[in-house]
Amino acid sequence: MRNLFKIFVAIFCLSVALNAKEIIIGSDAEYPPFDYIDENGKIAGFDIDLIDEISKVAGFEYKFIKIGFDALIPALKAGKIDMIAASMSATNERKKSVDFSDPYFFTKNLYLKLANNDKIVSKEQLNNLKIGVMLGTVQESVAHSIKGARVIPTEGIAGSIMNLKAKKVDVVIVDSSVGFGYLNKNRDIVNFLEESDGSDGFSFAFNKGKNSEFLNKFNAALKEIKDNGTYDKLLVKYDLK
Repeated sequence: MRNLFKIFVAIFCLSVALNAKEIIIGSDAEYPPFDYIDENGKIAGFDIDLIDEISKVAGFEYKFIKIGFDALIPALKAGKIDMIAASMSATNERKKSVDFSDPYFFTKNLYLKLANNDKIVSKEQLNNLKIGVMLGTVQESVAHSIKGARVIPTEGIAGSIMNLKAKKVDVVIVDSSVGFGYLNKNRDIVNFLEESDGSDGFSFAFNKGKNSEFLNKFNAALKEIKDNGTYDKLLVKYDLK
């Protein structure tokens, strides 16, 4: 009995230690309003607030670090971070490397051009044109699938928008949740096409096959936050639809 008691205590202590672990979360912080650097130099945004609410329910501590979007999955696989929170679309290709949480936001691809550009009206006209995208995104893959297109990626989507306004690219393909924000602030840019991004929605990512128990707890907390109205309040706070 004593040995069984010692084993129980050891397992309990290990469980407490795991639950008390500080989760290191990677984010590119280049995708407002989901993740960005605020006026105090800290990573902020919808994703960050959502993680904070999930942590209160699931019971874990966390810390965010900034990593370029295209380097996030390699950092996760190398054990430098435990989780990705960066408006990452759950695609079939990414699922080969990571386990995704349940989706927390759904979006589309927007195709943006300058408002005074009357020549481009359809996707079929993009062959051989210069297309701006954010590095490592679903939209970059879409751009590369366009015959003859010259794809010009930037570290953050703001760089692609600047390239469009400077006429360094003809079109920018961007996630709608971010793109509509830029459209509202830049009347010289318009959207001429919307289409599915082909993913299962924005999700949080974990190293494949190594966090199943925690992922179950995480998803349960996400569902609870959606059910109790906390999620909807965050949508209102960040003007997301």
